[in-house]
Amino acid sequence: MKPEYLFKAGWRVFFLAAGVWAVISVAIWTVWLTGLAQGDNITGVAPQLWHAHEMIFGYAAATLGGFFLTAVPNWTGAKAAPERFVMLVAGLWLAGRLAVCLAGMLPAAVVAAVDLAFLPVLAAKVLTQLMARPKAQNMMFLLLITMTWIGNLLVHLEWMGLADTEWQGLRGGLLAICAMIAVLGGRITPAFTRNAMLRAGIDETRMPVSHRWLDLPGSVLPVLLALAVLVGAPDALSGTLAVLAGLFAAARLTGWRALALPGEPIVWALHLGYGLLALGLAVWGLALLGLGSELGALHILGIGAIGGMTLAVMSRASLGHSGRALIAPLPVAIAYGLIPVAVALRWAGSAFPASFYLPGMIGAGLVWCLAFALYLGALGPIFFAPRPDGGAA
Repeated sequence: MKPEYLFKAGWRVFFLAAGVWAVISVAIWTVWLTGLAQGDNITGVAPQLWHAHEMIFGYAAATLGGFFLTAVPNWTGAKAAPERFVMLVAGLWLAGRLAVCLAGMLPAAVVAAVDLAFLPVLAAKVLTQLMARPKAQNMMFLLLITMTWIGNLLVHLEWMGLADTEWQGLRGGLLAICAMIAVLGGRITPAFTRNAMLRAGIDETRMPVSHRWLDLPGSVLPVLLALAVLVGAPDALSGTLAVLAGLFAAARLTGWRALALPGEPIVWALHLGYGLLALGLAVWGLALLGLGSELGALHILGIGAIGGMTLAVMSRASLGHSGRALIAPLPVAIAYGLIPVAVALRWAGSAFPASFYLPGMIGAGLVWCLAFALYLGALGPIFFAPRPDGGAA
């Protein structure tokens, strides 16, 4: 392994950081749940709020950094970010994690300033790269990054004692990232499936099918939902939007040939993540309308949609951009399969709180940590290694 390669591309450092933080942060949360860690707060923030914040604005934000610093130059032909910039934004992300962890020892305004610095700097770089070939369908990601940042801002406003917007920000940030998955997943899932089917020699008449009358609302509704939550819309409106978004996501998925390549986990993992997005949106919407557990539904989105889709994309991008075959190593394939197990355990912990609350939550945490430990064990060396073919990092 050669540490000097870590900052040669955004996917390297951020996909490594996302995996490491996925394990560390959930391990801390799980230890607290067992009662081995005492106290009513973690690092100055209530445990459940620290956990939620770090999953959304720590783990998921790291995946955004790796994805956009890698994908946007490919979309536009712009020059990739230099090593010094990758080091800068990685440092800002890490500083945010440290600031939140030390929230009990630092002024709330300092914690906010440090933690809120990462996404604007990332967005500025994405903007300069998108301007090389501006397209509306790509520029919209700046809106989604901004919405994610606003969600974090709303959390910090309450931590500073200036507003009562903590849960609004957490939900809004979560749903803004889900909106990115709806848009990006709607592009890459059928496209990557088609490519794999062609490589497998499957007849072109059986390729994935997309319909504009499904794709447009399937992309727009999740964005509107995130906006509604960020502005504090009534639950009836947000719930209705969520149910509709989930139904359209499910309808889109039916045409993408999810079962065409059962022997290729790196393909079906994308379908699994998108399917959990559809399920999570619909179930969360129903919960807002009075049917079912809202926390259980939020974790279908957080663990299943965000965790599952980011794991699928990170592993695929790491293999592809490192010059390796797009074949998921066995530990990574197992990790894909563990994500719905974690979802089921966490949902059961909310659905049956009297008998299964702690076992479900602790079990979900352990399964999540195992999934990302497998990911790191299998792909971790790639982040520090040159391409086997000698190509660019």
